[in-house]
Amino acid sequence: MAPEQKAPARPASWRIIFVILIVAALVVGLALWRSHGQKPPMRGMNGMAVPVLAQPAARENVPEYINALGTVTPLESVTVQSQVSGVLQALYFKEGQTVHRGQLLAQIDPRPFEIQLAQARAQEAKDAALLANAETDLKRYQTLYAQNSISEQQLATQQSLVRQTQAALAGDRAQIANARLQIGYSRITAPISGRAGLRQVNPGNLVQSGTANANGLVSIARMQPISVIFSIPENRLAEVWQDYRSGKTLPVTAYNRDMQRPLAQGVLSAIDNAIDPSTGTVKLRARFANADEALFPDQFVNVRLRIKTLKNVVVVPASAVQQGARGPFVFVVTKPADTVTTRNVTLGPALDDRVAVLQGLAVGELVVSDGGEKLKDGQKVRLLAPQGSGKAPRGASGTHPGSR
Repeated sequence: MAPEQKAPARPASWRIIFVILIVAALVVGLALWRSHGQKPPMRGMNGMAVPVLAQPAARENVPEYINALGTVTPLESVTVQSQVSGVLQALYFKEGQTVHRGQLLAQIDPRPFEIQLAQARAQEAKDAALLANAETDLKRYQTLYAQNSISEQQLATQQSLVRQTQAALAGDRAQIANARLQIGYSRITAPISGRAGLRQVNPGNLVQSGTANANGLVSIARMQPISVIFSIPENRLAEVWQDYRSGKTLPVTAYNRDMQRPLAQGVLSAIDNAIDPSTGTVKLRARFANADEALFPDQFVNVRLRIKTLKNVVVVPASAVQQGARGPFVFVVTKPADTVTTRNVTLGPALDDRVAVLQGLAVGELVVSDGGEKLKDGQKVRLLAPQGSGKAPRGASGTHPGSR
């Protein structure tokens, strides 16, 4: 029998390579498992903690406001018109001057009305003489009638003549009163107190009475006090109406166009009697003392109406709040590791540079107020002292650098 043949033996090098591949696969798998199971804290650039400013959440009373757009509207505003036609002789005010009710503003030439007055007085004197003569005749007729010297018809005729003359005399006196009134109208006085605008006519012009001169002589607007008319949505009316009806004082602040500078402080004084169906809003009027005349008629202003105050709510700097896919959130610093975690919050009204947090945060928790745009959940941070505090920045562990 032929001897049994054996398979050629594999080189030892292949076995070594196979073992090395298995060991490498195990090492890579273990590294991947660790990277997913235990995520180390994230660091900033070059492995350093990110420097941030942080402030503790505080507790304050936060007023709630309704913001609106408004227009400054005088409580009284008139266009001064002449009630008689004639030549304007003089103006007795300066443009922009504050005038007072009853103050003389202009003079229309009164001579035509003075002539009418003289004519009416002359007619009155004539009719007065006729009346005196008619009354004397009437007394004589009454005596003659008593003696049966004249008929009853003659007496009645004389009595009628007396009454006619009396009526004519009353008409004359009415003409005199009308002429005096026209003379009074020739002196144009201020119907209200306020600031005069630019004059629309000059001395020497022929002024027409009534609305023939649409622009009038001058406009006057009352400056103190003054009002602002603004509109709020109808769904906010109920909370305003409840306090207004109960007699509470609702403060109103007027701001300039960019809401950076308050102009005046006032109070809500009136609410309109209907909702505008085309806009779904209702008009409100706020009253301002305007002692410094910071508000000007027809000026555009931003209005902030305070409706209530939230008591003892958590507040954080407005810069600490960021917007994410699930709504507003803040970065909360976890001690003592000095890492940050994201915390979703429910916001309330804002107060200047602070905002109320209704849910999601407790008083005293440290939130990142500056530098949050560089952070991610779980990132390491280094707390900086606020500028001007005189304190040195804190280290990653919350201790001062160089401390033992």
